[in-house]
Formats: sequence, structure tokens, C-alpha cells
Amino acid sequence: MTKLYGKQVAAEKLDGWVYLPGALYTRIETGDFGTGLTLVNAIAEVAAQMDHHPDLTLRYPAVDIRLTSHDLGGVTARDVRLARAISSVASALALRPSVAEVSRFEWALDSPDFHGVRPFWKALLAMEEGENDLLDPAGLNPTLWFQQSGREEPRQRWHPDIWLDPSQVQPRIDAAVAAGGTLVSDAEAPAFWVLADPEGNRVCLCTWQDRNNPL
Repeated sequence: MTKLYGKQVAAEKLDGWVYLPGALYTRIETGDFGTGLTLVNAIAEVAAQMDHHPDLTLRYPAVDIRLTSHDLGGVTARDVRLARAISSVASALALRPSVAEVSRFEWALDSPDFHGVRPFWKALLAMEEGENDLLDPAGLNPTLWFQQSGREEPRQRWHPDIWLDPSQVQPRIDAAVAAGGTLVSDAEAPAFWVLADPEGNRVCLCTWQDRNNPL
């Protein structure tokens, strides 16, 4: 079993699921808590049969689902199979997975010496070390991503990264620009776009596209 690339996941055509760093995500709108609980119980039965278990968040109007192969730290064929099974369970309840409101938020630190500052943040937040990032062992808090930057001043050291389904990028850009922001750069699109708020604070919208490694 190996981790899948973005193109491999996209080729599976999982309607209503999005590939974001480390996992497959979806949100199933249920409308009420009782329906959500019924859905969660049905998913639990399927997951037990497949011996592969999702991360579920049950709230009053919706159930958020995250699928990952914890032993490999990424998406594998097991997650694809479970995603299809969950979609079938949802369909039987007249429900449907959706990516319209699904995103993953992480903080990125631009630093000329991120290797020197990363141990501080690892210790302070009690996180686990990845390749160029720090991960919450419980999977609840945002990932911290570290990337190389120059030493020129002034510079914005922290910026948020928002991971989205590719179909949701342009609507988010349109909404952000309409709200007073600017599109700073699309030079790296469709991997990521750089935007800024009216005061120049920057943020990246990111997707799996044009990346040559599993997220």
C-alpha cells in the first residue's frame, strides 16, 4: 500500500470528496442531529467491516469526515474504497457528500532559517515533526508549515494557507476581491494563488494541482 498523488486521487472521480494535505475530506449536510447520528452509526458499521476507520465530527447540521491511512500518513487505496462506501451509505439516507464548504487551514512561517526556529514551535505546541511541517498528534489544531524566505525587511513572517478543492478557488478569489482584497500573484497557479487584504496581509489559496508528491 502506497500513498497516492493528487492526480491519482482525481482519477478516482470521488464525487463530493476533496484531497487536501494528508487526507480525503467531505461534509455531509444532515439538517438535524438525529439524522447525523444515524449517518455516523451507519458509517461506523461500514468502517468496522472494512477495518479502516475515519475521523468523524458530528455537529447539529452536518457531519465532517476525514479519511487517512494513519500508518502511512497520507491517502491510500483504502481511503478511496472507504470514501465510496460512505458515499453509498449517505445516498441510502438521501444525503450527499459535498466539498463546497470544505477547507483546511494551516499557518505558514516564512523564515531564512526555519530549521533554527522550528524546534521552539514544536516544543511550545507539543507537536510532531514532519518533513517541513509540524503536526498536531490529535489532528485537531492547524498544521504549521515552514518555508524558506529571504532576509529583506519589512516582511510578513506568518501567513495562512487555505487548502481547497480546485473548483472552489475562483469563487473564493472573486469573493475576496469583492471584499476589498487583491490578487497579488497567480504565477504558481494552479498549485497556489497569493492574495492580500486591504492592508497588505497575505494569504495563499492552495490545491493539490501541479504537485509532484503526495500531500
